[in-house]
Amino acid sequence: MRARRAPAAVLALALAGCAVGPNYRRPETASPEAYRGQEGPTQAASLADLPWWEVFHDPVLQDLIHEALQNDYDLQTAAQRVELARNLVGVERSPLFPQVGYEADAARGKNTLFSTVSPGSGTGNAFLAALNASWEIDIWGRIRRSTEAARAELFASEAFRRGVWLSLVSSVAQAYFELRELDLELEIAQHTVASFQDTQRLFDRQYRGGVASRLEPLRAEAALAQAAAAIPSLEARIVAKENELSVLLGRQPGPIPRGAALVDQTVPPEVPAGLPASLLERRPDLVESEQTLAAANARVGVAIADFLPRIGLTAVYGSVSPELHNLLEKGTLAWSVAAQAAGPIFQGGRLYYGYRAAKAQWEAARLQYDQSVLIALGEVSNTLVARQKFAEVRDQEARQVDALRESVRLSTVRYLGGLSSYIEVLDAQLQLFPAENALAQAERDLLLTTVQLYKALGGGWWLDPATPSGPPPPAPAQP
Repeated sequence: MRARRAPAAVLALALAGCAVGPNYRRPETASPEAYRGQEGPTQAASLADLPWWEVFHDPVLQDLIHEALQNDYDLQTAAQRVELARNLVGVERSPLFPQVGYEADAARGKNTLFSTVSPGSGTGNAFLAALNASWEIDIWGRIRRSTEAARAELFASEAFRRGVWLSLVSSVAQAYFELRELDLELEIAQHTVASFQDTQRLFDRQYRGGVASRLEPLRAEAALAQAAAAIPSLEARIVAKENELSVLLGRQPGPIPRGAALVDQTVPPEVPAGLPASLLERRPDLVESEQTLAAANARVGVAIADFLPRIGLTAVYGSVSPELHNLLEKGTLAWSVAAQAAGPIFQGGRLYYGYRAAKAQWEAARLQYDQSVLIALGEVSNTLVARQKFAEVRDQEARQVDALRESVRLSTVRYLGGLSSYIEVLDAQLQLFPAENALAQAERDLLLTTVQLYKALGGGWWLDPATPSGPPPPAPAQP
């Protein structure tokens, strides 16, 4: 009866053993009540709570993002990192269970191990077939701490994959808006070239009619060439941006379909940032940094447990015989059960310095986490302020473009009426071209602040990055 109770007592001792080392607690971070630059009262709702297809409404952009989530190589690589970490958890956890193996030996000699030949009687054979088992009783929690560290690293790898997922969504949206802005600049350049062509023809008619000098058509020709020179450069930049998007989509470089024009793009009218404290749970890089800290904390416990003895059980059950054909006969049984304890006495400082290294790694991870929180708060604040200021810039740029367009119209009328010189016409046109480009860039920058804010807040944090998702299909038409 006592023999039967012994394994149960050992198991209870192992399960009741306390894991040495510090238990993980999230470091206390002072979070502000509201983000700097946040307008209005603080509310729990956040732009990050929306799925990406409710932030970016262009159907073509939605299709591109969905394609990227299915094909992007960085995201597939991150998924494999998660699989690696998941399997490493199993590797670290496996010593909690008995390890069973087998052994087969064949030997010839004098006084060999397991030999049945009497000492001094000459040489003989020895054959062994056995099962062996060993089990380390995790009294100090060394294996459990190691498993805890591996599990935290798994969570960190999952957060890294989510970060890649969010970065991919943001990168596709940003590149798409930049592409549409380049398209608009190309339209402006083509329109400007047509306008300068009209002016050049006007001046040329005036010159041929003897009303103007040769200087006027020459200046108009120079302005036309300057505007036309921008078109090849823009076309090259458009191709480069399309190729950039193609890489994100995991496809060969090629044309990219277009949806709504830049000025017709819509984003949520309200972009609440939410509570700063919730950023710790939503933002992937902060989750990854915290899990890295948790893994380092568990490694400290592993380093402490290395100072303590390892206690375990071993067992061997098999058969030994001087003849191979008698190996399974009666009388050849061999078995043993043993308990063992082994611990360090002198290691030349290896364990001590290993502990110090684990502590230093924990300190570095804690400092990195604290810094990551500050960086995240700063990025959200920067984007909120940029959104407000870019809206003001866009409004002022629009006023400038309206005024310059009217200036071009009036200067042309005055020139035809003989009330002004050609310089007024060219000057107005030359100012309008860069102003229209600046307005297009302001429209782009305002859209990009929504993309950047969605990323900075950890947008779509509740979505599963392992399952590419997109907008629901349209409802079938009612008969």
